[in-house]
Amino acid sequence: MQGLILAGSDTTTTTLSWALSLLLNNREVLNKAIHELDTQIGSEKIVEISDLKKLEYLQSIIKETLRLYPAAPLNVPHESLEDCTVGGYHVPTGTRLLTNISKLQRDPSLYPNPLEFWPERFLTTHKDVDIKGQHFELIPFGAGRRMCPGLSFGLQVMQLTLATLLHGFDIVT
Repeated sequence: MQGLILAGSDTTTTTLSWALSLLLNNREVLNKAIHELDTQIGSEKIVEISDLKKLEYLQSIIKETLRLYPAAPLNVPHESLEDCTVGGYHVPTGTRLLTNISKLQRDPSLYPNPLEFWPERFLTTHKDVDIKGQHFELIPFGAGRRMCPGLSFGLQVMQLTLATLLHGFDIVT
């Protein structure tokens, strides 16, 4: 249990650091996020977990941050239980396979301008892309039976923490 808590807190902290860095370097995106918080939450109320579903732009910022900077750029090793074919390559039983999530999520055939921080892509062209392992173009938590057990908790913590920071403090460059 301690391993799960330590791994979860470290990856969440790293992702939030990347999100703040990206926002500070993209003032227009930061202003849109603050505007969404002001209109959806108001200035007199603090952000609560029940408010997160109303913050679509903030969710797209988290998705875009995880797309560009996944907390685990190389997924945990998977070992094949039987001979199979992956990407046209024969993989014998017992082979360990590492997925380069960072490379996959920056693929120009999947994302136009893949190195650009553009959260709007998850409100327009990639609106239906789910971060929970259902769409293989965005799998920062892995996919299938071996995906991160802390996915739901981690997303909630990241969204609530980022929303609280942006809503409660004046972030300036």
